[in-house]
Amino acid sequence: MTATAAVTLTVPSHPKYLYVIRSALYPLVIDAGFSKKEAGKIILAVDEACSNVIKYAYEGDHSQIITLKATTEDGRCTIVIEDFGKQVDASRIAPRDLADVRPGGLGTHFMGTVFDRVEYDTSRERGTLLTLEKRKG
Repeated sequence: MTATAAVTLTVPSHPKYLYVIRSALYPLVIDAGFSKKEAGKIILAVDEACSNVIKYAYEGDHSQIITLKATTEDGRCTIVIEDFGKQVDASRIAPRDLADVRPGGLGTHFMGTVFDRVEYDTSRERGTLLTLEKRKG
């Protein structure tokens, strides 16, 4: 049985601070028993999600914040990313067709392949809660 661990971070909505999130998540995910390869994929998918917050929810405004809460317990890693920006219609969030080869636009596809659960909560007045969950094995 794996011990419970949790990390909560609040960082400015600037790409230069995404390394703080990556650096904090990596040991948490490794300690939860995920392989280095799995951990790398999890970290990259979270990085993509946070980049999307900066680009779409905050429309490049670097004066906002992103809050991330990560917990690991019993072979499961749950990451909740919270923003207070522009909401999107969750039903319209879809990955681009992989046959459409060009830079960008594959973050949602990647998140869907890495995580077992990807859930967007836009029920609040402002912003979005994105829950990403990965089970070991």
